[in-house]
Amino acid sequence: MPATPPFLFPPILPIRHGMLAVDALHTIYWEEVGNPNGIPVIFLHGGPGAGLSPQHRRFFDPAVYRVILFDQRGAGKSTPLGEWKNNTTQLLIDDIERLRVMFHVERWLVFGGSWGSTLALAYGQAHPERCLGFVLRGIFLCTRAEVEFFLYGVQWFYPELYDDFVSPIPPEERGDLLQAYARRLLCDDPRQYWPAARAWSRFEGRRVFLLPQEEEGSSDTLDLGVGRLEAHYMAHGAFLDEGQLLRDLPRIAHLPAVIVQGRYDVICPPLSAYRLHQAWPGSRLHMIADAGHGALETGIARALVAATEQFKRHGRFE
Repeated sequence: MPATPPFLFPPILPIRHGMLAVDALHTIYWEEVGNPNGIPVIFLHGGPGAGLSPQHRRFFDPAVYRVILFDQRGAGKSTPLGEWKNNTTQLLIDDIERLRVMFHVERWLVFGGSWGSTLALAYGQAHPERCLGFVLRGIFLCTRAEVEFFLYGVQWFYPELYDDFVSPIPPEERGDLLQAYARRLLCDDPRQYWPAARAWSRFEGRRVFLLPQEEEGSSDTLDLGVGRLEAHYMAHGAFLDEGQLLRDLPRIAHLPAVIVQGRYDVICPPLSAYRLHQAWPGSRLHMIADAGHGALETGIARALVAATEQFKRHGRFE
């Protein structure tokens, strides 16, 4: 993990938090941060399955913003951890709407990175009348080409990581790594899904940052949430039609948007951010020349804070 950028807002605790049962199986964790009368924001974390971090609260001026954050189904403090049943993009969109109604929010700024950008776009296109604008990072449109790059393209940059990733899979199954991992991750045998979850999470986590970082100890919560839910969503194309997020962009194209993308992102490559920007008249694209995928890399974090500061002053991005 890189050092926390100094220009983030100071650490802050939620003014309230709780659990919300969204169906008979899933209960999601939520928290509210900042000014209860401020500009509403919904924060959408990555993964899917990665969950929240206290650092996520710090992209927003707490005197001006009212920030709602939550662990999506199967992630973080939500229960059951790693549960993929009753877990689709459409159900996550319903959860966001349930939170909006619970907090009596008419419209809010939508902030999401990586998978959070996917969910932000899908939510916005389903409910454009509920959105003030978008702050998006590390764009992932969940197309087949992006999934193929995530699984196979990385070997051009990190061949050693790729070798580690495929090594638990028998050679005869390596032609379809997604299904090979999904069979292990989504089974009921912990002797199969735990090693697979840790291998998947490590495969992603070791290429988040442009510059090498000191590796932290494994987190069972992160490993199981990310491993299971990323495989589940990728195997189903995020429960979207191929190309749907660009196809339906006219539904939100009238709203302000800023797109922050690391030039050397090898998880969500820059082409998707570029295509999104090209299709979104009036959007602002900030290509960060010395960054990879991580939200806390200096250039990316600086651009995200600048975006929330611009929006609080002008209601748009510059």
